[in-house]
Amino acid sequence: MAQTMMRAIRYHRFGDPDVLQLERTPIPEPQTGEVLVRVISAGVLPIDWKLRKGLIPLPLKFPYTPGSALAGIVEAVGSGVSAFRKGQAVFGRSPNGTYAEYTTASVDSLALKPELLGFDEAATLSGGATTAWQALIHDGQLKAGDRALIHGAAGGVGLYAVQFAKWKGAYVVGTSGTANQNFVCSLGADEVIDYATTPFEKVVGNMDFVLDMMGGETLDKSWSVLKRGGTLVSLVAQPSQDKADEWGVRALKPARLASRKDLEDIADLIVEGHVKAEVGQIFSLSEARQAHELSQRGHGRGRLVIRVADE
Repeated sequence: MAQTMMRAIRYHRFGDPDVLQLERTPIPEPQTGEVLVRVISAGVLPIDWKLRKGLIPLPLKFPYTPGSALAGIVEAVGSGVSAFRKGQAVFGRSPNGTYAEYTTASVDSLALKPELLGFDEAATLSGGATTAWQALIHDGQLKAGDRALIHGAAGGVGLYAVQFAKWKGAYVVGTSGTANQNFVCSLGADEVIDYATTPFEKVVGNMDFVLDMMGGETLDKSWSVLKRGGTLVSLVAQPSQDKADEWGVRALKPARLASRKDLEDIADLIVEGHVKAEVGQIFSLSEARQAHELSQRGHGRGRLVIRVADE
């Protein structure tokens, strides 16, 4: 390709959203087992702003390009790559930053994007649907007939957790704010608790499964609503094994990253109509600061997306 430079969001130090800068930087080259993707849409995950603020102890090399969730088009392939070819639409994740016009990604972290799935919708799957998939299906081993409590049911992970749980045949109770009650019902939840007005631990119990995305007080109060032999999965903190033993439940924090097969299975469910993607507000690449500000405040419904380029 003749073009050698691209636009990308980068930051040179930890800080507030104003450290995000739109800069020009060389287009990366795909290495062995990688592809170069022209990014169309990038998902905005809570971990993006937490990394930017230095809240997560991961070694970042400055200048750093945020973002991991993407949907785009293969521009070039590295040596040894046979799974993809130039021009194919893909989605998945990249550890090399996705708030950019181009990024590189391992072939194992990408899947072909179905034609019926838009780029914006596909960009919401990594870190949203994939996280819910690991929590409920792979690690949580949710099964038909289980009673499941999903905290934060309207958010970028929660909305998929509700739908996956219903697809598995579970009875689903979701928590959300007042404004998102109807939305969570539309996802298939059997009951919705307004956490602004009703303490969940006062109205539910005998649950087989709880998905915690809040930590802190929410996690502490979740133990009591589980039946013995139930499962507590937390996405934000490793649950206490001592408390798990005390309550007679299984407790874990997922650590496995989604495989290409996971991505393909999730896309199939969407194409078949079992699950729907929910895009929140869409921002341009130059509006990355605003996207982080909204994500940091907790926007409440769907996944925020940065539209990097037209298709």
